[in-house]
Amino acid sequence: MQDGEIYVSAPGKAILHGEHAVVHGKVALAVSLNLRTYLHLNTNNDGKVCINLPNIDTFLSWDLSELKQLIPYMCGKREEAKRLDAELLRRLREFLDISNGSLDTCNMAILAFLYIYLSLFRLSELPSLKVSVWSELPTGAGLGSSAAYSVCLAASLLTVSGAIPAPLKEWDHTARWCQEDLELINSWAFQGEMIIHGNPSGVDNAVGTWGGMLRFLAGKIIPLSRVPLLRILLTNTKVPRSTKVLVARVKDKINKFPSVMTPVLDSVDAISCTCEKVLSEMTSEPITGEHYNILEELIDINQHHLNVMGVGHPALDTLCRVTLAKGLHSKLTGAGGGGCGITLLRPETDSSVVQTTAQDLKDCGFDCWETSIGGPGVQQHSPLSVKEEVLEILNRY
Repeated sequence: MQDGEIYVSAPGKAILHGEHAVVHGKVALAVSLNLRTYLHLNTNNDGKVCINLPNIDTFLSWDLSELKQLIPYMCGKREEAKRLDAELLRRLREFLDISNGSLDTCNMAILAFLYIYLSLFRLSELPSLKVSVWSELPTGAGLGSSAAYSVCLAASLLTVSGAIPAPLKEWDHTARWCQEDLELINSWAFQGEMIIHGNPSGVDNAVGTWGGMLRFLAGKIIPLSRVPLLRILLTNTKVPRSTKVLVARVKDKINKFPSVMTPVLDSVDAISCTCEKVLSEMTSEPITGEHYNILEELIDINQHHLNVMGVGHPALDTLCRVTLAKGLHSKLTGAGGGGCGITLLRPETDSSVVQTTAQDLKDCGFDCWETSIGGPGVQQHSPLSVKEEVLEILNRY
């Protein structure tokens, strides 16, 4: 085991185009957000395992002697992360007093942490460590906050266990793991996502691991090698929604009106493919205003399609109306029915326009951030590369 401390971060995600289309074998494009989850792991010799989650005001600690009782029966290689160990999960649920039907954010986060920790150290002495995780992402908003959390857990625990090497050298501020190590991080992060969500697509943890933009089609996830960094406004309408209900609504509409809805899905697929082509052009030739014109038109068309599919919401209509009044173009991201939307910002968009738009959206009762999409995936940091306010939160306990 590697001694000392490690700082890791992973991005959230937005669906650029193709919401709900993936269920029906169409292309979706998922992109990383430059809003990140940060993790600080510190090894020590106090005989305890501690986790601090400031976002949900949670601090928990266990004696190693308690945790050791959960693992004598376990065997096999720690690097394997192909399927969940049902027996370990059962024991952990019993240990934490979590019912099988529980979807409590705090409980699922703790369960995922202990599962990955015990799985990776089951063939060695359990180490004392303290983990602190803080996120710039709102939870439960469809922005991949749980996946970013799982990716950070996987990357840090795999590194400290010695399963993968730390990529950060003395002279580095940030560093990425190699492709083989990223694949291992992603596989363990997917385990965390399965614990938290039950049956995830794998898109969120893949975005958190690789960053940039990913193409998702028929269960296959393909990272795209180069993606332009695009400025956006990210808006959380704070309208709660159920992904399960919204997916069922789309399926019902397709079953009821197949001749109407099939062309809509085909069109959404074409939008995703056209968007991918434009973004690829923007990395290989000078970016022009026409590139942004096309992206804005695709955003508008896609948003209309999503309303036709029944996953719009008056709050999202308000977002589109407020931003269009400023000459900006918006669409929902994720399941819809509320939740979040993204607004594309051109390079020449004046900061005063961005500020007044954000204030108008806040006046509607929404939360709003200026950020970007297309940034890097999971990274290891030196303390110098972590924002001071984040360091303060991570090191508070």
